[in-house]
Amino acid sequence: MKLNPQYFLFIFVVFISCQTKPSKDPLSGLVNDLDQIAGNAEYINSPFVTAGDRVYMVGHQNGTFPDLGFHVEGEMGGIWNHPIKLMDGFTAAIISGNQAYCLDKADEFINFPVANKHVFTSSVPDLEIQRFQFVPDGKEGMVIEFEVKNVGDSKKSINFEFTGYTDLMPAWLGERVGMEDHEDILTFDEKRQAWMGKDEGNDWYVLFGSGQTESHSKEASTTCHYSPQGKGKSGKLTYNLSLSPGKSEVLTFFISGSYQSEDDVKKTYDLLKEHAETYLRDKIKHYQQIAEKAKITIPDKGMQRAYEWVKYNTEWLVRDVPEVGRGLGAGIPDYPWWFGVDNEYTLKGAIATGRKDLVYSTIELIHKLSGSNGNGRVIHEASTTGVIFNPGNINETPQFASLIWTVYQWTGDKEFLEKYYPFVLQGMIWLMEENDEDGNLFPDGYGMMEIHGLESEMIDVAVYTQKAFDDVSKMAVVMDDVENEKKYRNLATELKQKINEEFWVEEFNSYADFIGTASEALTMIDAAIIRADTLEKPWAVEELKATRRKLLSYPRNKKGGFVMFHNWVVNTPMEMGIADEEKALKALDKGKRFVNPFGVFVTGIDRDDASEYEDGSFAGSKVFSYTGAVMTLPTGVQAVAENNYGRPDEALDYLKRLTRSFSYALPGSIYEVSPDYGMMTQAWNLYAYAVPIVTQFFGIQPDAGNKKIHLRPMLPTSWEEAKIENVTVGDNELDLSYQKKNGKLHTEINLKSGDWEVHFDTSEDTVILNGKESETNDGIIVLTGKKNKLELPLK
Repeated sequence: MKLNPQYFLFIFVVFISCQTKPSKDPLSGLVNDLDQIAGNAEYINSPFVTAGDRVYMVGHQNGTFPDLGFHVEGEMGGIWNHPIKLMDGFTAAIISGNQAYCLDKADEFINFPVANKHVFTSSVPDLEIQRFQFVPDGKEGMVIEFEVKNVGDSKKSINFEFTGYTDLMPAWLGERVGMEDHEDILTFDEKRQAWMGKDEGNDWYVLFGSGQTESHSKEASTTCHYSPQGKGKSGKLTYNLSLSPGKSEVLTFFISGSYQSEDDVKKTYDLLKEHAETYLRDKIKHYQQIAEKAKITIPDKGMQRAYEWVKYNTEWLVRDVPEVGRGLGAGIPDYPWWFGVDNEYTLKGAIATGRKDLVYSTIELIHKLSGSNGNGRVIHEASTTGVIFNPGNINETPQFASLIWTVYQWTGDKEFLEKYYPFVLQGMIWLMEENDEDGNLFPDGYGMMEIHGLESEMIDVAVYTQKAFDDVSKMAVVMDDVENEKKYRNLATELKQKINEEFWVEEFNSYADFIGTASEALTMIDAAIIRADTLEKPWAVEELKATRRKLLSYPRNKKGGFVMFHNWVVNTPMEMGIADEEKALKALDKGKRFVNPFGVFVTGIDRDDASEYEDGSFAGSKVFSYTGAVMTLPTGVQAVAENNYGRPDEALDYLKRLTRSFSYALPGSIYEVSPDYGMMTQAWNLYAYAVPIVTQFFGIQPDAGNKKIHLRPMLPTSWEEAKIENVTVGDNELDLSYQKKNGKLHTEINLKSGDWEVHFDTSEDTVILNGKESETNDGIIVLTGKKNKLELPLK
């Protein structure tokens, strides 16, 4: 990085004698009883996030704020208040006598669901420093606390220096709506004894300080050598501390921001200073409520902990920009904004784990942004500036339809269905009339695999379209829309048959990546051969060359299904449960080839025999790329697919692979690319855990509109007992426990409201219900009342 001399022109020093104001109890004490995870020492130089729904901070676990990220190159770290950035970060230093020490090499990083902490034990002789930070929800600001403890045997007099680096600039694509970055201006707020930064050309503000200043000067320090890129300025605050042996002093800093007005930034600062403890207690309470919803107790405690933290990770990704909307972002640091498809997976997990509020606000936002298309097409990606980058890939429109139906099944909210049903129907018309040129029911265009040239008739687009047809037909029943119920039911039936006939490639025991002409396939196969050869995958090169020789004998315009990349999307027919069983089992067994210890390869040809043992760091390219990647979404999809065909042990194996990435690099989180590449926390991980665990292992299939819950448990062999509590279905709540004992499955089912029915699928003629033998109706036993106990033979 080049040094920016402008930073040093605006460095000021403020001296305070903190002896005149006693230290209060540290805020960090409030999180001592929460679950906490310490980071791995080898990842101390990797990113972390301190999350809130308005503001979040990204830095490194060692306590620094290097330039990082690729969307706005080098600017995706720091402190963000979307749609603007506030600061690149800050530094802290200790001056003791003639020695100066920068706090940029933390010995330990500890993550909490609501906050995080950096511990410096070796940076300064005889001192231990802890830096603790959290972001209040609903506030445009954050709180940072330093606790400095004298662990020596003599009194210490030191100076503590805090330097903040402003960088008021717009989020990605801001220039498209006239957001232009200018130089920052730095002034001192005498009343608050804090530094205020303002973008010279906009009403963008940041205010930072501790409120304890008694004097200030323009004296500079060079203890910490930090010069981030951008047009920001730096301001320093310095404090005199006197510490007796064994004693501590606490310094608390407040950072507030606004992209509206100076009054707002000051108001937020004052609120943070006055109510920091209350805000932290509120945040703790909120996360405790998240933990209690759909709470599981399972034999695999590592997986149980990962499941709980993935629910926290999801909350870390909430982006609230009132002028645009509130919804789940995709991943931090480079995808903090909103995506259609990411949420179409994630929200299925969110509704299953009791987050109706978040599901509704996110769907409302995606629907609002998609309205700019004017045709029912669902967007792919939109910045927090409100700018739509990609109006939508083909798969996103049908997946949105299925999401709406899934949410209705969980909530029974007919008003919700009525609100989105017209948009869903409009999307179906756009999907088939504008994207199915040859009228064969296979829409053309990009699906989940955005590989250049791979935009013919994609397997995932076809599968998700079939599922949408089926789900729209069910919506039509609720809406008394007889014409569309019949139309889409027939289309779903026809398309299911066509997928199983035309996409299936018996030679490979796999569904095809795509259907296209021989000419299109030859172009793609040449690119695939180069990729496989470059990655030194000789088996893939040999297979691809054999396919190429066959293609050369085909008429150039002959269409067919081609297995080429072994992309993970070939598993979507099993994920949606539409594959014929015989084909499904062959394809699922074939899919086991394309894994490593962490899960499923995005592109199967990237795998080789050594992958089975590659359980270390992922060596990604310098220019961000998913080449060679194993990702969490494909792994979750494969778990769902295995469960759909009665193979919970295989599904559990995929979840175990997924869980190996938990806390690997960022404690308490799972990276997007396993185990340690890409986004450090990723929204659709919730789909990968919640859907197979809640809806398949525990077997909860809601029908809230009819006040029914269908239970079809599918416990892995190794799970002798399992429990899930506080599952929200409509206006009801379900507690469910299973125990294997004496050759029987013992089940307890408790409901908050007893006017619902539970339809338990046993496939047995008789069961023991509440101590008495009871007959089933074709293997289904209907339970009423709040509390029921079942006993049935184990399979």
